[in-house]
Amino acid sequence: MARHGDELRARQNDPPLLILLSLADSDKHGHALAADIEAMAGVRLGPGTLYGAITRLEERGMIEPLAPEGRRRPYRLTADGLGALQDELAEIRRLSAAGELRLARARARLSASPGFAT
Repeated sequence: MARHGDELRARQNDPPLLILLSLADSDKHGHALAADIEAMAGVRLGPGTLYGAITRLEERGMIEPLAPEGRRRPYRLTADGLGALQDELAEIRRLSAAGELRLARARARLSASPGFAT
């Protein structure tokens, strides 16, 4: 049985945002990014999705590669990436606050409806 919001949550998995969040914690190579994102957000990014997003973030100057460690290339967040992450999280907080207010209104309307069960 699906949980409430599973379909919505599936659409909200934003690989660039998840990568920026992971790199805000520490520098990581691709495999470590994928593992951290799965542990943090419960989202498993395939290699194509992960490395495609890494490439786009690098092209936009939001992350930068570090010297390779053997076969692995770690990445780190740049100042531009940090700014973008701050902006995105502020937008998420704004949207969440608006959503909570509307959710409270919907609960009040529905609870006043005959036969409504929570």
